[in-house]
Amino acid sequence: MKRFILFFAFALCGIYVFAQPAMKISTSEHDFGKFKEEAGRQKFDFVVMNTGDQPLVIQNIVASCGCTTPEWTKNPIPPKGTGTITAIYDPANRPGPFNKTLSVYTNSKPQVTVLVIKGEVVPREKTVEELFIFPVGPVRFESNHLAFTNVKKNAKKMQTMQVINTSKEPAKIEFENVPPHLTLKANPLTLKPGQKGLIEGTYDATKNQAWGYTTDMVKVKVNGQVDQNVYYAVSANLVEDFSGLSKEELENAPVFDITSKTFDLGKIPGQKANDVEFTFKNSGKSDLIIRYIKSSCGCTAVQQGVQGQGIKPGESSSIKAVFNSGSYKGKVTKAIYVYTNDPKNSEVVLMLNADVDQEASKN
Repeated sequence: MKRFILFFAFALCGIYVFAQPAMKISTSEHDFGKFKEEAGRQKFDFVVMNTGDQPLVIQNIVASCGCTTPEWTKNPIPPKGTGTITAIYDPANRPGPFNKTLSVYTNSKPQVTVLVIKGEVVPREKTVEELFIFPVGPVRFESNHLAFTNVKKNAKKMQTMQVINTSKEPAKIEFENVPPHLTLKANPLTLKPGQKGLIEGTYDATKNQAWGYTTDMVKVKVNGQVDQNVYYAVSANLVEDFSGLSKEELENAPVFDITSKTFDLGKIPGQKANDVEFTFKNSGKSDLIIRYIKSSCGCTAVQQGVQGQGIKPGESSSIKAVFNSGSYKGKVTKAIYVYTNDPKNSEVVLMLNADVDQEASKN
């Protein structure tokens, strides 16, 4: 009798141990196919069935992208019962094919099941305001920034940008405060109502004494009127052209060999001028020329003593600057840009660090 009772108890325990939920999903993948962006959010229900002997709990679902939102049955799903996992995909500003996943965490085995949704979003036609984001009176430009990117110092470069007249009257487009190294013109000069045109820009780097990244701010004049609060930016990165150098010339080129690219002033008081000096040597085989030096901030005055000078092979020199701590507080980092005729170090960034203590300046 005792053996029978023990056997029966163990049998019940075995039933309890091996009873568990089991999740079966109608499909592990859904293809929305092609649909238009303006159709808005797309939904699909994955049907979940509990084929086990215990309640099934969907504990959490993690989407691989913020564009996909999951919703699911929060209550436990009883044995033989069903629930749903809804995948919601938002196509707004996401044209093109997509393939996203939903990681489903449950109390069944396996604990994680991955579902896939995919499709292709056909982009909607953008509005004039979206295509031409910079309004100036009756006309709109694609942007308020015409970027020439890299321009060689011995060359000219052309760049264009679209513009449209959104008014019901003709619009004549001109520019003011244009520097000598830059030409800007509208083609056609006068746009008819609703007509598109081009802003044609030419950057002549030979007429600009600067090096590196430069920006010019010009004004737009439409039908003789200038908005003094609106600026059109034109930028370029002026670089030296080393492409014509022979192998021998490269081997005999100058070398800008600097002791350290970082100068740490340590803890300094505010409202004080601080001297900075970076030492360097020409380790190359021909004269090193410091083309241009500029700082990232007006608080750092760079002495131009070495600019334009030829430094002989083996000779040393230095770049001196004065950092005014002014009203800065705490840790400060400023940059000094050095442009040379060293093909491998044509642009060098020097960093100036300081920890400004304004309280010390009061003592």
